[in-house]
Amino acid sequence: MEHISFEVDLWEKGYENIAFCDEVGRGCLFGPVLAAAVIMPKGLIIDGVKDSKKLTHKKREELYEIIKQKAIAIGIGMAGPKTIDEINIKKATRLAMKKAVLSLKTMEKELITPDFILIDAEEIDVNIPQQALIKGEDLSHGIAAASIVAKVIRDRMCIEWDEKYPEYGIGQHKGYGTQKHKEALLKYGSSDLHRKSFLKKIIP
Repeated sequence: MEHISFEVDLWEKGYENIAFCDEVGRGCLFGPVLAAAVIMPKGLIIDGVKDSKKLTHKKREELYEIIKQKAIAIGIGMAGPKTIDEINIKKATRLAMKKAVLSLKTMEKELITPDFILIDAEEIDVNIPQQALIKGEDLSHGIAAASIVAKVIRDRMCIEWDEKYPEYGIGQHKGYGTQKHKEALLKYGSSDLHRKSFLKKIIP
């Protein structure tokens, strides 16, 4: 994937530290929505980077390690199930994205404030110029990189949750509403990490 026209346009306007932001887990029944923000070196193209949903697990893991080594800064933000239930998933997604952008750190753990943000389909409440791109993972190399970081980190968390909540099969479906997950909810009820507002049509 070599879609960097949005990046190039911003670089040509003088922006140096562009943050790219995406989220994962928005449609899940279980766990937090997680966002990643990355600042990539100017002009860098990592071969194979594209929307994380279009990559195999193995390829995502390989690219994640490369992105981690090459990125100027990475930030992660989350909004948990209780927050999602309280303020709704759209607001929770924006909150997670805001946290990710505000936590951007270099490998040396130095905080970096971006001078522009390219975000997948959302706007966030920060005093930084930004642009929302619908289907951003397909239009921007940087947003695709952020989608890979977010997906790998959340998937790894799902493996840990699977050990704590083995009855739900989180390691397999990653918290999405598969038939197996719905059947487990009907059999065992919900856990403290389930989004109660998402279960109204599943659990009577």
